[in-house]
Amino acid sequence: MQRFPVIQEEDCIACGACEEMCPEVFRVPESLGFAQVVNPGGGDEAVMEEVLEACPTHCIHWSDEG
Repeated sequence: MQRFPVIQEEDCIACGACEEMCPEVFRVPESLGFAQVVNPGGGDEAVMEEVLEACPTHCIHWSDEG
């Protein structure tokens, strides 16, 4: 079963680390103030694990639903 990243928007500080590490999956629109998952299945799972660990607020988690 494939896992997909999800963001707890209320905890996101829009630091941009996720977008910098995996721009094919994440975007941080300035107008929103939090990151968005734009392509849930677009990233390598090993890279996604690094993104989850690098997030300063740990607001990115795995979900089994896209």
